Amino acid sequence: MRTWIWIIIAVVVVAAAAAGFTSLRSGVPVEAASVKRGPVREYIDEEGKTRLVDTFLITMPYDGRIEPIELVEGTPVTKGQVVARISPIDVDLQIAEAKAIVDRLKASIKENDDVSVETTALQQTVNMVEAVDRTVEAAEARTKSAQAQLDFAEKRLGRIRGLQRTGASTLDELDQAEVSQIDAGVQFEQDNLDLRSTQAMRAAMALMPTMVRQYIQRKQLTHAVLEQQLAEAEVNYREVEKNARLASMTSPVDGVVLKREISNERQVAAGTVLLEIGRWEDLEIEADVLSQDVVRVKPGQSVEIHGPTIGPTPAKATVSRIFPAGFTKTSSLGVEQQRVKVVMKFTPEDLARLRKTNDIGVHYRVRVRIFTAEDAGALVIPRSALFRGAQNDWRVFVIRDGRAHLQPVKIGLANDQQAQVVEGLAEGEQVILAPETNLAESQSVEVINSANQEA
Repeated sequence: MRTWIWIIIAVVVVAAAAAGFTSLRSGVPVEAASVKRGPVREYIDEEGKTRLVDTFLITMPYDGRIEPIELVEGTPVTKGQVVARISPIDVDLQIAEAKAIVDRLKASIKENDDVSVETTALQQTVNMVEAVDRTVEAAEARTKSAQAQLDFAEKRLGRIRGLQRTGASTLDELDQAEVSQIDAGVQFEQDNLDLRSTQAMRAAMALMPTMVRQYIQRKQLTHAVLEQQLAEAEVNYREVEKNARLASMTSPVDGVVLKREISNERQVAAGTVLLEIGRWEDLEIEADVLSQDVVRVKPGQSVEIHGPTIGPTPAKATVSRIFPAGFTKTSSLGVEQQRVKVVMKFTPEDLARLRKTNDIGVHYRVRVRIFTAEDAGALVIPRSALFRGAQNDWRVFVIRDGRAHLQPVKIGLANDQQAQVVEGLAEGEQVILAPETNLAESQSVEVINSANQEA
């Protein structure tokens, strides 16, 4: 029972002490800051990532077997260094095959253009035609002679038959005349057949020179065909020689291997990407800025790059390019937003520092702060003192004579820490920071902490 009495006494004492302490205070405790002049910078804060303005792809120039690529990601390369190579055995075989085709066609043209045998054959056929002509002439002469002998034998046979009827000729003479007439007829027929045979031979032989000449002309046509085939083979040979030069693929710049797509030896199709190479000097930042904010961004504006990737010391950059077209992007909360890409360039000094100290690379996540406007002598207050009124206007609670007074203000430049006051406040006045919602007009307040503004 005595324990409860002591508890009750202690509670009464604490309550009395609290009431006494409250009575000693002059008003509601608040934190305040003075309105003062100083620099203020307006900025857009967004998430960004590093990227390379250009990357160089090493691709297969034609179908072939690639040798193993030993360069791994992160390997430095120099301009002109061989970074990939097509199997030299395959290249040598292709060159040898193309050259053999060219040589064969050249030999075929040389062989085709040699008409010495055909010329000799043409001369022989001409001579043979002339010889046959003489043979025909001789056969014609023999046929005429045989015709004359036959005519004579027939006339003599007729005279002897006439004499036989008158008894002036003997039977032996008649028989001899008949035999002579038969022999002359047979000889005539034989010579006539020989004539026709030689004439037919002459007709056949007359075509031989024409045939040889046509063969020579046909070889000229074959020469044109072979010349065209040779031209095509030489083009193919030059193509193979060009491929031989392309078989050793070199780096176009001093840079680093960003990606290795193929490592082992294999057959690869033309156009296949083998390596991706970039230059650290081209490292830049891109950020997707809301379209309503990007209208304030201009090339040349200064930028601070910060975040865990950058470290405690922010890096400096400048806006280099703003994309002309926006795109729709869904936020982490599922809200569709219109955003525009903004590209920023590191200063050479900070890029060198980040490469040395942080080994920063491509597609690293960073925070960017793009400064869109600034005023070195603005009247500034902490951003936490501002809140929206019923008319969606900006308001603050200003302390005057120890009481809080609701004051509409007009704001100029603003960021997450500070805001420029254009109208409504005077330098030196105090504003309440993060005022409570139940704070009323003309309510008595007591400043328990006076905050310093951050520049």
